[in-house]
Amino acid sequence: MAVLLPARYGSGLRVAVCSRCIAHALVALFALDNETMTQPLLAEYFPILVFLAIAVVISIAMVGGSFLAGHQKPDPEKLSTYECGFEPFEDTRHRFDVRFYLVAILFIIFDLEVAFLFPWAISLGTLGWVGFLSMMGFLTVLTVGFVYEWRKGALDWE
Repeated sequence: MAVLLPARYGSGLRVAVCSRCIAHALVALFALDNETMTQPLLAEYFPILVFLAIAVVISIAMVGGSFLAGHQKPDPEKLSTYECGFEPFEDTRHRFDVRFYLVAILFIIFDLEVAFLFPWAISLGTLGWVGFLSMMGFLTVLTVGFVYEWRKGALDWE
């Protein structure tokens, strides 16, 4: 079985798919393009793919190691709710007030919007006045939204 690699990602030659030729296929994928002398798109993302692969392998190894090394003897005492050494005073499944959810949702919304400030701060020198004014408009909308939520009483606990 042979696979034709596109010229954009390598040489455009047929590469046999077997265990001996995988290295040659990877070289063809990550080699410089002779015409434009640029790296193909896959080569630019290769460090990210390596990082993700290592993270997955380490995660699986840690979970598997703790599962294999841990003592697997559950009993009712270990599975019960622990509350300062006493038996639980009441049922642990009770309703939470909606205000907790409201504050959590507002935190997530404003926290994600503030995350847009980091790329802006890094590239502020290249954006010029247009980038500065657009971010000031964004921060104005963010501030107006925060003041609106505050006046509506979304952050009050009474």
